[in-house]
Amino acid sequence: MGANYRSACRGKSTADMIAKLSLVEEEADESLYWMELIVEVGLLPLEKVSNLMSENTEILAMTVASIKTLRNKSKIQNLKSKI
Repeated sequence: MGANYRSACRGKSTADMIAKLSLVEEEADESLYWMELIVEVGLLPLEKVSNLMSENTEILAMTVASIKTLRNKSKIQNLKSKI
């Protein structure tokens, strides 16, 4: 997630940033899946991974919010260019 986020910060355009942040979203969701599976199969108790799962969920929420903000920004820019 971190490397993809860093890459998104260096995006060449809004569309590029959205594409790269979408990778962060995918990786965060996948990480959460693996943590849930680790708990479900009994490799670790929930207490051992709950803080990490919470942080991951926060990262996922912030990433989704950033993508939405960039999409809205892009829509506004497109509307302004048509005027």
